[in-house]
Amino acid sequence: MSISHLITSLFSYFRDTAAYLIGRKGGTSGFDDAADDPLQNVFIALTRETDLREVFSIAQNGLEFSLTNMTQGMVYILEPWSHQLTSCDGLAGVCHTLPWTGLAGRLREDRTRVESCGVHEEDPLWGLLETARGTLSNKRTVLCSPVLEFGSDRLLCALVAVCDTLSSENEKRLNLLERHISACLSRMQRTNSCPSGKDDLEDMNKYNENILELCADLHDNDSISLQLKLIKYLEKQTQAEFCTLFVVSEDRTELFTQVIGKRVLKEQVKFIIPLTYFNTVVMEKKVLTDQDISEDDKRTFAERLEVSLHNLLCVPVVNNATSEVIAVACAINKQRASSFSPVDIKVIRHCFRYTVPVLTSTLTLQIERELKQDTQSMLQVAKNLFTHLDDVSDLLREIMQEARNLTHAERCSLFLVENDELVAKVFDGHTSGDAGEVRIPITQGIAGHVATTGEILNITDVYSHPLFYRGVDDSTGFRTRSILCFPIRDGSKVVGIAELCNKLNGLHFTKHDEDVAAAFSIYCGISIVHGLLYKKMTDAQYRSALANELMMYHMKIVEDELLPLQKQTIPKPTHFHPQVAELTYSPRGIPDGDTILAVLSMFEDMGMINRWRIDKATLARFTMLVKRGYRDTPYHNWYHAFTVGHFCFLLYKNLSQLEMLDEIEVFALFVSCICHDLDHRGTNNSFQVHSKSVLAALYSSEGSVMERHHFAQAMCILNTEGCNIFENLSRKDYQKVLDLMQDIILATDLAHHLRIITDLKKMARTGYRKDNTSHHQLLLCLLMTSCDLSDQTKNWLTTKKIAELIYREFFTQGDLEKAMGLETPEMFDREKAFIPELQINFLEHIAQPVFQILNDIFPRAGPLVEAIECNKMMWNKLRRESLERRLSSTNSLDFFHVKFSAEPAQDRLSEESETDSNQNRNG
Repeated sequence: MSISHLITSLFSYFRDTAAYLIGRKGGTSGFDDAADDPLQNVFIALTRETDLREVFSIAQNGLEFSLTNMTQGMVYILEPWSHQLTSCDGLAGVCHTLPWTGLAGRLREDRTRVESCGVHEEDPLWGLLETARGTLSNKRTVLCSPVLEFGSDRLLCALVAVCDTLSSENEKRLNLLERHISACLSRMQRTNSCPSGKDDLEDMNKYNENILELCADLHDNDSISLQLKLIKYLEKQTQAEFCTLFVVSEDRTELFTQVIGKRVLKEQVKFIIPLTYFNTVVMEKKVLTDQDISEDDKRTFAERLEVSLHNLLCVPVVNNATSEVIAVACAINKQRASSFSPVDIKVIRHCFRYTVPVLTSTLTLQIERELKQDTQSMLQVAKNLFTHLDDVSDLLREIMQEARNLTHAERCSLFLVENDELVAKVFDGHTSGDAGEVRIPITQGIAGHVATTGEILNITDVYSHPLFYRGVDDSTGFRTRSILCFPIRDGSKVVGIAELCNKLNGLHFTKHDEDVAAAFSIYCGISIVHGLLYKKMTDAQYRSALANELMMYHMKIVEDELLPLQKQTIPKPTHFHPQVAELTYSPRGIPDGDTILAVLSMFEDMGMINRWRIDKATLARFTMLVKRGYRDTPYHNWYHAFTVGHFCFLLYKNLSQLEMLDEIEVFALFVSCICHDLDHRGTNNSFQVHSKSVLAALYSSEGSVMERHHFAQAMCILNTEGCNIFENLSRKDYQKVLDLMQDIILATDLAHHLRIITDLKKMARTGYRKDNTSHHQLLLCLLMTSCDLSDQTKNWLTTKKIAELIYREFFTQGDLEKAMGLETPEMFDREKAFIPELQINFLEHIAQPVFQILNDIFPRAGPLVEAIECNKMMWNKLRRESLERRLSSTNSLDFFHVKFSAEPAQDRLSEESETDSNQNRNG
């Protein structure tokens, strides 16, 4: 013992003795015969005692001498090494700690004496105090009295007893006992003379021999094997049920372990250092016990490690070379004792004093192995990525898969930088075809921050981060915990952003994950840039092949063909037929040689030539090239485009010049009508995709394959020398008319129409607003679809003839599909198609709703709805008659050559149609 400790002990001894002698005087203690009072011996024993185990017995005797008729009593004393108030009394002499609830809880909280007339069943003392259960008599009480440190409210001891109600004499004696116990415990703690209950400290040679044996056995290069041996040694020396070693991560933000006792876990158990009680152990190098953590934290610790926790000791493992904590040794559940002692702390420290160098080397070797494994994985990743350069969608999907695998992330998104936007085309390894393309400003959110700064962003708690938008989580029910977002570069330029969500095998992404992401992003950048470049090259090849095909198919216009149109004055539309401007008129009676002049006539009549300063020669050349841009298919040919353009002219003439639209929108609509099916091959989008045609290779990733090709062909014609009818427009109008044409031509895809049909109905129901931009867009789409389906509004003979042309084209596609081994829908199968049924369904679900909406917006369009209704009635009659006559054929086109009794007016209609045609030819 040091000189200072000796002086302190002597001082405490004289002070406690003085307190006792003062107490012997009658005025202070109230003792009638102090010399014979056994409590004096208790006080004297307390001033001399140095063994904490003996203090329990002395205090217990003092409690009996201070109270009247005590039937049960327990003494709880603060153990300095565990910071627990522990007693060896109670039922069967079982060691236990002072409860945290009930009467004892009130004592802990108020630090004052508590008395009660009994112990309730839910009180933890119920099982310890047999004689206090239920309600006691008026003269009996349950007493809980605190012993506090002098000059503070620190609880050193708690006295619990069942006795008679305290008299003034009892209170005086109890107060003196508490003062002497407090003096004794304070002195013992100051001099650090509390024994541990072990004799191991007196025999350090034994520990040295054991540690030498341990060190001789630590020749493993594997950290798991090393930890198993260290843990086995600690369990034996500390008599713990389990031990584990938490290793501090390189960035000093996490503790992780994979070995608990004899168990090797499949996945590491991790704790975040700054957010948990381990922060004091790692950062302040302090010892931690279960008394230093809350009950909730104890439960969490026990659940994470899958153990039952009674007591806990956590000791920092310090590397003397760096003075940093590299691990935390945890001993769990002391056996044959109520808590771990200071000797256990010294044993653990003594162990790692000699084993830290081996542990550090093994952990470093483990890191090197992981780095080597990561390098090999990265090389494999590079190989996988560079095998997908021919398909950007597959490449993006592979990037997301590899990113999740490397970092063990739950979800992943990829954003490509396009102009001032971030475009998400991949979500969780699926292309945008599943979830739809998402565009966000480059300055928005976490991804935008990374894109603009070019720095990795590792967010451990996203809900507390100002850049995170939790609306998506609230709407989907998905819980985002952590995010690692990193840039993908091409040199110094950011070309994309990858965003990983939720670390699966940890609480958040680590510094190691950041390093992996940084290395991985290099390969991503190279592969994405080369993938996009490869796509541009293949697109250029496809465009070149397509252009060559177009050039081979079409003949160049010679000036001799243009001279007659240039010399001729553009006639009025009525020159071609007196009823040319009536809604029910079909322009298919106009001879093919007059159609180009008829188009010029409609341009002139609608005032577009003067309004937009179109050169007549340019317009003629443009129209001739458009006509030649159509192939000789049964239906989707130049005559179809001509009738669609003519119907736009009809709408202009009969619906107040479409004054609901801007002039440039009407202009774009009419031009789009005659260009909307340029270079149609007589097959639909589905056939292009399934047959893997050149068009599909060029446009399938964007959807609407044929419609995009039609627009591209229109642009090709406009860019041909001497054919640009928009050449005199301002730059603003020029760009706008091209954008309008693209939107209008893409609207001819029925799939697009079905997507907006609900919005069209809503617009018709609530009323069209000219100041609403979206209403303009919707109306243009509606008008284009109406023009495209206008053949269904003509007389029965025309409608039936058009149906024959359509199904002739459909069945040709069906024959090709069968030859290629593709699935053929019923309406394309000449052997299965029941044409009246198909026509009725088409009219009911497609055509009739379109013209009904048109009629709701333009009441003058009523005759169009009536015409469709009449045609539908005729198809219904033919359907019933076909079923009654049980008509059947291996070729559904034979239907159009069958005479039906339901068509009495057919001869008259044929005569009228023939008369009209003759008049046109003679005119």
